[in-house]
Amino acid sequence: MRDLTIAIDGFSSTGKSTLAKLLAKELGYIHIDSGAMYRAITLYAIENGMLRGSEVNEFELIPQLDFLDIHFEFNPQTGKNEIYLNGENVEERIREMEVSSKVSIIAKVPEIRDYAVQMQRKLGEKSGIVMDGRDIGTTVFPNADLKIYLSASAEARAIRRYEELLKTEHPATYEEVFRNISERDLMDSTREVSPLKKAEDAVEVDNGQMTPQQTLETVLQIIRERFGA
Repeated sequence: MRDLTIAIDGFSSTGKSTLAKLLAKELGYIHIDSGAMYRAITLYAIENGMLRGSEVNEFELIPQLDFLDIHFEFNPQTGKNEIYLNGENVEERIREMEVSSKVSIIAKVPEIRDYAVQMQRKLGEKSGIVMDGRDIGTTVFPNADLKIYLSASAEARAIRRYEELLKTEHPATYEEVFRNISERDLMDSTREVSPLKKAEDAVEVDNGQMTPQQTLETVLQIIRERFGA
């Protein structure tokens, strides 16, 4: 089987990154977490006073984007690509609720999306990659070899995310998580630039009742059927 470019899209907490990591490991591909880029920018904006409430100081933030050092480094101890912001590993910090509750505000700014898309395309110039996000199959890689659209109910996703946060140093209540997911769903699907939607040629996989391994096996079967792997 030739090397493929695989795009995985879906709402928050559908398990996009988990699937992408497992799939990349199984196929020996490179995994690129596009959402982590938006989260890193959000973290930068928060820490530098450019994001307060739902207001972004675009005039101050946008000119600084070209000077941000955002890249991924492979961690041999975890076996994962982890994101760095200006030389600092921020993989854990970008998953905290403070960032999660603000990332959709940052991601809807057209200039920030343009910046991130260009970065993503540059990282994905070579084939043999799995990239996950919200507009990978529609905007970043519209000609991807395979597009997967993950779906699950808001309730199933909130439970999933709530249980993940319980294992961290920054837990949240189920109500907070559900509210955050619902708000992000609305913002992601209604923003003017690259709104989240299923690509016409994407394969939809509802994994609301699936384990990560079951989701992986489902997608691997799709790949076998389409590409003879």
